[in-house]
Amino acid sequence: MNQAIDQPRIVALGGGHGLAATLTAARQLTTRLTAIVTVADDGGSSGLIRRDHDVLPPGDLRMALAAVAGTEPAHHDMETLLQHRFAGRGSLAGHPVGNLLLTGLIEVFAGDTVRALDSVGGLIGAVGRVLPMSTIPLEITAWVDSLEGGDDLAPKLIRGQVAVATTSARVRSVQLVPERPPACLPAVAAIDDADIVVLGPGSWFTSVLPHLLVPDLMTALERTSARVVVVLNLEPQAGETEGFSPQEHLSVLRAHAPRLPVHTVLADASRVVDRRGLLSAVQALRTTGRPEPRLVLRPVAMSQDEDRHDPRLLAVALDQLITCIGSTEEQPAWP
Repeated sequence: MNQAIDQPRIVALGGGHGLAATLTAARQLTTRLTAIVTVADDGGSSGLIRRDHDVLPPGDLRMALAAVAGTEPAHHDMETLLQHRFAGRGSLAGHPVGNLLLTGLIEVFAGDTVRALDSVGGLIGAVGRVLPMSTIPLEITAWVDSLEGGDDLAPKLIRGQVAVATTSARVRSVQLVPERPPACLPAVAAIDDADIVVLGPGSWFTSVLPHLLVPDLMTALERTSARVVVVLNLEPQAGETEGFSPQEHLSVLRAHAPRLPVHTVLADASRVVDRRGLLSAVQALRTTGRPEPRLVLRPVAMSQDEDRHDPRLLAVALDQLITCIGSTEEQPAWP
């Protein structure tokens, strides 16, 4: 890791609105930014496209591109176009333009999704790069508690990102199909070169944890010298993490990736009820040969009434972590 970093290399892993918040924050701190995006969506426009065209689901990739679009008027116009959804009742109704553009470019480039993403990135003046976590479309499966009454308490297996995200049963674990999917090699290289790796916020079982189940990505995370920062969600998500405490989020993270070298867990100070309990859960993430993980509590919520991270406040919190890279003193954990 560099001793003096003017432009830190930040890699953000996730999908959907959570990843978009991280990218919007990180772009305020660096232009050396890489998004590594989940490719397991099977609902809505993305689900239709992946089934009809056998390509990576484009929705989360499109959202990440929009989050890193340039600030020139032409770039803003292209970002608006990417996010625009066709109205009406025809065959295009509900499809965002960006999903169709990415799909068309993937076909033009003979299945080269990275080239298609880089091309769209050029059109929008992207700050950094957007990459898929795998080169093939993935399926998420999950073991959940049985909802049936009687003596049948055996867990049940459910399939598909939408099914996992919306289940009313308690999710115990997630897996990927295929079990050992190929990683996107430029994504692996980005982790190897990173100064900061940010995991979360986002849908825990369907956007955050799946990255840790791609073997080559997990191996890169295990060997990285970057500071791995886990950003906790502000509230449990209806469906997949209903009723989960912050500690339980970290417990399932540990169960899915016991060798993940977490440096810092970042949480919003106002959303943590049991600070000591959370601190214990953070300390339980320690891996052999690595410093004890730190808990950092900072205000990062949009407001007290919203379950959204404020990109400006998140940028401030990340900047505080970045400024101590290479210094001889660590920021104290809080509390």
